[in-house]
Formats: sequence, C-alpha cells, structure tokens
Amino acid sequence: MPISPSAALLPCAELHLHIEGTLEPELIFELADRNGIDLPYADLEELRARYQFTDLQSFLDLYYSNMEVLRTGADFAAMTRAYLRRAAAAGVRHVEMMVDPQAHLLRGVPLEECINGVAGVLATSLEEFGISTVLIAAFLRDRPIAEAEDVLRQLLAMDAPIAAIGLDSAEVGNPPEGFVELYRMASAAGLKCVAHAGEEGPAHYVEQALDLLKADRIDHGIRALDDPALVARLVRDRVPLTVCPLSNVRLRAVDTLADHPLPQMLALGLNVSVNSDDPAYFDGYVDDNFAALQRTFGFSPDQLQELAVNSVESSFASGERRAELLELIRAWRAAQGVS
Repeated sequence: MPISPSAALLPCAELHLHIEGTLEPELIFELADRNGIDLPYADLEELRARYQFTDLQSFLDLYYSNMEVLRTGADFAAMTRAYLRRAAAAGVRHVEMMVDPQAHLLRGVPLEECINGVAGVLATSLEEFGISTVLIAAFLRDRPIAEAEDVLRQLLAMDAPIAAIGLDSAEVGNPPEGFVELYRMASAAGLKCVAHAGEEGPAHYVEQALDLLKADRIDHGIRALDDPALVARLVRDRVPLTVCPLSNVRLRAVDTLADHPLPQMLALGLNVSVNSDDPAYFDGYVDDNFAALQRTFGFSPDQLQELAVNSVESSFASGERRAELLELIRAWRAAQGVS
C-alpha cells in the first residue's frame, strides 16, 4: 500500500537526484560484505570522516570510489528501494532519478545489471511507496564524447526504460557544446533532455545547454544570476532550474546557506525547485533541504507552495499525475491556514 503523507510534510517532486548519490555508508558496508569487497575504510566512522569536500571534484572522487560495491542487479535494486523508502518519508511523491551507466560499464558491470536493477524497483514504486518515477540516463561530461554516444546507442538498442538523458560530473572545462550530437540522438529517439549547467561552471554554460543541447530543464543553474540578460530569458521562458541548496553548500559553490541565491531567484520570478542531488553525501534529503531553508530564510507557506508547484509543473510526469500532485499540494497549503 502507498505510504500516506504526513500532514506536516510538503508534497513535492524531486527532479535532481543521482541514485548513486543515495548510497548510505551502512549500505556501502553491507554490499561490500555481500560481494566480498575490501573497503579502504576500517569502519563507518572512518568513511564518514571523508565526507568533507572542498569542491565538486573532491566529492566525485569519493562518489566513484564508493560505487565499487555495486556489482549486481540486486545491489542496484537495494540502493533504489532504500532511497524510495526515505523519499516517501520526506514528502516526495514523484521522482526523476538519474543513473550513471558509464560509471558502471567502466567497472565491468553489464548495462543490464545497472539499468534493470534500478528500473525493476521503479516499476512498482507507485504501488509500494506512493511515488511515481521517471528514469534519466546521465552521461559523464569528463569522459570521451564518443563513449557517451555508444552507451546511448546501447540503451536504445536494449529498449531501456529511460525517458530522458542528462549531463553530469565535473563541469568546469567540460562545456555542453561538445555533446550536441548526443543530445540530437536522444531527441530523435523521443527522449527528454536535461543538463547540469551553472553549478561551478559559468553562466554561458547554461546558454549552451539551452541553445545547443535544446535542454528542457537545467540542473543547478545558480551561476545564471551572473548574467542579467540570461536571467530575463529564463524568467520569460519559465525554464526549470533544479536547485540543490545543501549540495551547493557542501561542495562550496556557496559559502553558507545564508549566502544561497535561492530567495533571490524566487524573487526574480525564476522557475526554481528544491532537490537533494546526492543526499547520502550532503546530509540532506528533500525534507532536510526544506527544513534548512525554512530555518535560514523563514519561507512562508505560500513560498513553500510555489517551490513545490514548480517542481511538479517542471516534471515529465503525465498530465493526470501532475494534476494529482498539484491537488496534494493545495491540500497541504489549506492545512497550513492563513500565513
């Protein structure tokens, strides 16, 4: 049976979530034991001590290292199920989940183990957790472009249950312009397109993602504020920006949460939503992000409702599902009374 949402929780969609970034330390040790893998950490405390990051690359080094425990479809399924259970408790009612197939192929894990392990759980997530889902195949921008194109061909040939592609990993020095053919292939196959841009990279990476990749949605996008003309365009076109506040703080994209531009982005009329990115690494699932924003900025119920509505309206969910989710949000707002 679906999990009933708490009256205190804001129902929302999560649009910026890397499933590998939900791999909690306890599960890392469990899967390592299952697969006979010797971890370079003596215990949970030593692993957690490494969760101090100076920038995106320092995080990615640990992120890819910990993926070594993911070997079988059952491992991917366990990770996916653990996230969905936690997300349901956080108020998430729809998730658009990224998976990094290249990162697993490079380790010798067959594509079918990775994709089917995740997708098999997503197939019953609405019934089991009350969460509708979309699977996004994300490509590594710091790997050869031809490799990404080959993996996309493999995904299409196996009729993988993906609805979109994304572009992630180390942003600086890896602009969107190199991936035009990859995104053309995806669009020709009827897939939606999203791309990380403007996290650490400059504002013009956001422009490239829109103009060259024809991205439907921008992941992060906080550096767009450096270009007023770009901001005006994003507002005019209601381009979705999937913002990840606690991630931005932990990866030093902003110094503190109090310095985060999210309130400014809302005030400017940008179409922003709140997401968790890699919650196991950043101490923050969606409810943690909302709670931290509330403590720091004192958002009103109307502002919280706006963020949740943005998340739903920016999703790739069906029209019928979006209507259901918007009704849940309206019910939540009514339960808050007058602000």
